[in-house]
Amino acid sequence: MPEVLSVLQPMSPPILPSPPAAETLVRPLRRLLRPLVRLLIRAGLTFPVCADLLRSLYVEVAAEMAEDARARTDSRLSLLTGVHRKELRRLRETPSEPDQVPPVVTLGSQVVGRWLGLPGYADAEGRPLPLPRSAAEGEPSFDALVASVTTDVRPRTVLDSWLDQGIVSIGPDDRLRLNACAFIPNRAIEGQLFYFARNLRDHLAAAAANISATDTPPFLDRSLHYDRLPPEAAAELEAASREGAQRLLLEMNRLALSLLEEGEAAPGTPTKRVNLGIYLYAEDETRPAPGG
Repeated sequence: MPEVLSVLQPMSPPILPSPPAAETLVRPLRRLLRPLVRLLIRAGLTFPVCADLLRSLYVEVAAEMAEDARARTDSRLSLLTGVHRKELRRLRETPSEPDQVPPVVTLGSQVVGRWLGLPGYADAEGRPLPLPRSAAEGEPSFDALVASVTTDVRPRTVLDSWLDQGIVSIGPDDRLRLNACAFIPNRAIEGQLFYFARNLRDHLAAAAANISATDTPPFLDRSLHYDRLPPEAAAELEAASREGAQRLLLEMNRLALSLLEEGEAAPGTPTKRVNLGIYLYAEDETRPAPGG
């Protein structure tokens, strides 16, 4: 009978030094970076390029963490990062590229999110309803849905693009049907890379905050994992996990849209952003040879 290991991470992390000692981070860092390094090698991104990027990030983040201007001197930053002062001067003269959200992501994700969560556009289970291309004012339609997000892009332009990509289809009743699985961030590399960076960044930020702080409530960072599963059991668990995760995201999407019905925050008032993510990963396990 195969041994099965089940671990559900605790809600509260153990009390750790803040931050943890540097030497304790080396081993988990190797494991953490391995999939990323594999991706970089496949993409042809060489070590010198990544090393220069990491060097500049060390300086940039150290400067951001400095409490006052005195801590941002070259000598201080060199001490904190290990980067030579000559390199510091070079990095200061190299402008950094601002983070920008691709327009395809901002428009597409908002339209799909509303289609999946607004009353009249989705059923009680969060399934998107077929929509007419246009309808009387106040009635659900594709044109009204796009217009609720932006008036800078014509609904017809969005529709033509989505038809080409298989994101929507036209049924025999001439109504438009959403294929949420074909949504553009999963197909267009620009959108895919945006979510790759944002979601992994936020997950890592939550985990890093949880092991660095002991006086604040931890971020949600829990997982359920099993080892030595028969392939059939693993496939069933994966399918059930996908279905359960989709239900949760649809429910949270409807809640967020209902909360926004009262309006967005007034200009100049404090705001926050929330990113709830779910991941699922499965792979074949390597086993020692019999008698090994």
